[in-house]
Amino acid sequence: MRAGSQPPGGGRTAMNSLLKALIPGALLSWLVSTFVGSQGSSGGILNIVHVSIYGHSFLWSWMLFLIGTGLAWALFAMMD
Repeated sequence: MRAGSQPPGGGRTAMNSLLKALIPGALLSWLVSTFVGSQGSSGGILNIVHVSIYGHSFLWSWMLFLIGTGLAWALFAMMD
């Protein structure tokens, strides 16, 4: 291996997988929070809250976002 080169699958691959995983994690959190929270439920441990940003309001769950992003990250890392 030449100096300065990285082994296959090392270095930036994990970061790229994490960046790719943010979109499915956010989408999963938004969709599930909308369906569960629209009935007035807080989702228990999911802690679904009503968020308003610049006049646009939606339902969101940070716990669900972290879980979804972690699962998507693992899947994307296995595919690389």
